[in-house]
Amino acid sequence: MAVPVNVSTVVATEREQVRSRRSRGAGRGGREARPPSHRRQSFGLFLTIVPFLVLIFVFSYLPLYGWIYSLFDYRPARGLFGSEFVGLQWFRMLVGSPTQVEQIVQVMLNTLAMSFLGIAASVLPLAFAVFLNEIRAKWFKNLVQTITTLPNFISWVLVYMIAFSMFSSTGMVNGLLENWGVISEPLKFLDSDEHVWLKMTLWGIWKTVGWGAILYLAAIAGIDQSLYESAKMDGAGRFHTMWHITVPQLMPTFFVLLLLAIANILNNGMEQYYVFQNAFNRETIEVLDLYVYNIGMTGGNLSLATAVSMLKSVISVALLLAVNALSKRVRGTSLV
Repeated sequence: MAVPVNVSTVVATEREQVRSRRSRGAGRGGREARPPSHRRQSFGLFLTIVPFLVLIFVFSYLPLYGWIYSLFDYRPARGLFGSEFVGLQWFRMLVGSPTQVEQIVQVMLNTLAMSFLGIAASVLPLAFAVFLNEIRAKWFKNLVQTITTLPNFISWVLVYMIAFSMFSSTGMVNGLLENWGVISEPLKFLDSDEHVWLKMTLWGIWKTVGWGAILYLAAIAGIDQSLYESAKMDGAGRFHTMWHITVPQLMPTFFVLLLLAIANILNNGMEQYYVFQNAFNRETIEVLDLYVYNIGMTGGNLSLATAVSMLKSVISVALLLAVNALSKRVRGTSLV
């Protein structure tokens, strides 16, 4: 016996099936329809980052136009396009002139040595944060954190004034040692080329260790407290909880900062080395950023300085991509 079929019911069922298939297709690969309120919220969040995108473009990408100066023998009085176009002359000079090559090798040696010492010292803020977190007296913890963070806000000019008042030939340290009969002649802490790399690293540690520990203290505050409670129930002491819970939980943060430091291995900055340089230590203190400043502003060869700076940027980007690929291969995560 034939069953009567309601045509309107069949059509409605087919429409519902088509709608369901479209919905599943959107979930698999297509764009899922979002309510208007969600789109407005997303657009509002996007607007909040627009000022930062503009600042990044203005201060990071727009100056790349200046690379064109490396193709000219730039003379400020003639302007850029009134100066002679020399093509790749400055790049050929960097690798063709024995004197220039010797200078570049010494500068790169200084840069890499002080960068690797800085990377080796990057574990100190982590250790400092771990031990600082174990201080139970809150007032003393805040006092130590404040005292160790303040040097980060002191300019390198003031740091050099402190160093000069303490370690110059007529400074406090030499005066005390002479009064105590330890030395007969002043020690040359500042006007000497001995141990310059180590001295600069120690000044850098003094200035930044407290500031660098703040990031790790924030990461420690985010560790699940149930891990500590479980460890204490199992009889673990403070040292064991530090070593087996706190330090492992900080490793992801440490490795991200380590990778960024490796990627910036050529970017030492120049303020510290500029104020500490003198005729005695100039050969061993001149890093790449200071070298660019010296040949551009002091030597007046802006085109050569631009060529060196341009090569440094290209190598830095290559290093960033290399450590990013290494991180993805070793840890399964990457920076970009």
